[in-house]
Amino acid sequence: MLLSDMSKPQLCEFKKTEQKKFNEYKAMGLSLNMARGKPCSEQLDLTLGLLDAVHSDSSLLASDGTDVRNYGVLDGLPRAKKMFAQMLGVDPSEVIVGGNSSLNMMYDTVVRNILFGSDGESLPWGKLDRIKWLCPSPGYDRHFAICQSLGIEMITVPMLSTGPDMDMVESLVESDDAIKGIWCVPMYSNPTGITYSDETVRRFAALNPRAKDFRIFWDNAYCIHHLTDTPDKLLNIFDELKANGKEDMIYIFASTSKISFPGAGVAAMAASKKNIDYILSKMTIQTIGPDKINQLRHVKFFGGYDGLTEHMKKHTEVIAPRFRAVTDALEKYIKPLGIGSWHTPNGGYFISFDSLNGCAKRIVSLCKEAGVVLTAAGATYPYGNDPDDKNIRIAPTFPSIEELKTAVKIFCTAVRLASAEKLLED
Repeated sequence: MLLSDMSKPQLCEFKKTEQKKFNEYKAMGLSLNMARGKPCSEQLDLTLGLLDAVHSDSSLLASDGTDVRNYGVLDGLPRAKKMFAQMLGVDPSEVIVGGNSSLNMMYDTVVRNILFGSDGESLPWGKLDRIKWLCPSPGYDRHFAICQSLGIEMITVPMLSTGPDMDMVESLVESDDAIKGIWCVPMYSNPTGITYSDETVRRFAALNPRAKDFRIFWDNAYCIHHLTDTPDKLLNIFDELKANGKEDMIYIFASTSKISFPGAGVAAMAASKKNIDYILSKMTIQTIGPDKINQLRHVKFFGGYDGLTEHMKKHTEVIAPRFRAVTDALEKYIKPLGIGSWHTPNGGYFISFDSLNGCAKRIVSLCKEAGVVLTAAGATYPYGNDPDDKNIRIAPTFPSIEELKTAVKIFCTAVRLASAEKLLED
């Protein structure tokens, strides 16, 4: 029976039962964390061999003869560039391999454009009266935090089952030259788990922005993070842009942060040759070069892109059961009552849950009372403002499978209790 179809006496009895369950969970004194998409220790153990991939008695020369212990090679080692080029579907000459954080590369790219402009020809964004940014939502809170910290005005764009609402994107970028960028997580999007449709990718590649220095920030963080044997497929936007003569309009980002070690992985960005040359001209003042020992360690351990994708199958074995534990519980405890919706992703790191309107903050608060920490309600929207107070990001990877099963039961109880409260209130 749907919770919304219950009479007031039935709702009161339902609420009383759920409150009792919740109090029992609360008395357990648990401390469980599902707030961020962190790999679990089992995943981190998969790459322990990375620490031994470079020895003091092994060759410390890159494939081009570079001694990785020394200065130089601003754009990254050749084998590392090739590995990321295959991952991102571009040519190695269109890749810069950096340090451990793709988020750092994104932040630097935004700041670089604020200080110097996007191409050395257009006005620095910082000299403009206003900078606006499109933010498909629900989306990645750290993307939004970059904009907010730099005083960039964010415009929420609804996320559909095919990706961002492209009617809205097209209308906005074609009419307002203050709009300088858009955040995109195109494959297994954070947090919805959807992959952009071919039509959406083609519409991105055909954009005609009023601002000639408009840039798509294509954060392809989960492009090889599959959870099934039938993964989603993402159309290569760089090929589409090149076909339209618009390849300067995009920056593409990725890293091994959830493949090797989050704190000691390798990040990369891809862009047109014109953009790469311009970025390197600014980077040469910023740094003498990245950590090439770590880059060499990674290419030796994985052996290249094929080894990287083969390694990801081991991650799937570890985390796919965790995702099933969450969706199985939602199917059992939430779906029959009609008090929530979600997309079961084929990859990535999150499950996006939509409660009844006006319940997300209450659910997150109840979970915290019972010792389960979730991402703050509203975090998946610009300025932390979810207009419907309904979206909650669930991150299943970090807890052990047994901890996760307990945590998701508490979550479901919180959803049931908060939903009954809301319906009685209304």
